Amino acid sequence: MMIEIAHLNKEYKGKKVVNDLSFSVAENEAFALLGSNGAGKSTTIKMILGLVKPTGGKVVKTDNKAIGYSPESPSFPSFLSGGEVLTYYAKLQNIPREEINHTVERLVRMVGLDIDKTKVKFYSKGMLQRLALAQALLGDPEILLLDEPCAGLDAMGRIEMIELLKRLKKQGKTIIINSHILSDIEKVCDRGVILNKGMVLRNWSQEDIRENYTLEEIFTETLGGAV
Repeated sequence: MMIEIAHLNKEYKGKKVVNDLSFSVAENEAFALLGSNGAGKSTTIKMILGLVKPTGGKVVKTDNKAIGYSPESPSFPSFLSGGEVLTYYAKLQNIPREEINHTVERLVRMVGLDIDKTKVKFYSKGMLQRLALAQALLGDPEILLLDEPCAGLDAMGRIEMIELLKRLKKQGKTIIINSHILSDIEKVCDRGVILNKGMVLRNWSQEDIRENYTLEEIFTETLGGAV
């Protein structure tokens, strides 16, 4: 397993936002964390990253595996262009200087942005999501943690993002996605968990979908009495 979550808990001011959460993610698997707002998805991602300390339980990650992270609401220095942002983060990651320009140009093309001098402060939400994914891919990490990667994208942008995620999976990436866009998750992820108030209500897989159900029907049925 690339990542294993065992009886994970997180409390804020006595309120449990993640409650006895357990799941595992295998190598080269696309795994989804689903749930309504406040279900504990983003907090779980932050605990996997080590940005938030669990109240209880543990996160076990395969040693020496690099992780790329794209947050739900990405924020970058507003006075830089997208290319300058990626160059800055590439230097922070100690990517060899002679490789930076090629790496930045490749990633910008991959995520569907243009290399120009447009400052980040003029970027739309969708453009920021694309830039965040490009930043997450710097250093060619084996694991990607993506929080609402399709948020803010128009219909064509979502299609392009889904196709990109499929390609990344084919390249051997292990991907964990937080999302509420069920139709997109259905196209990308092998399996996942449906959360409510920090607890797993149901595990789901592509086998569930093939048995004449859609993920939307599974999600709605699972959360029908829980929200």
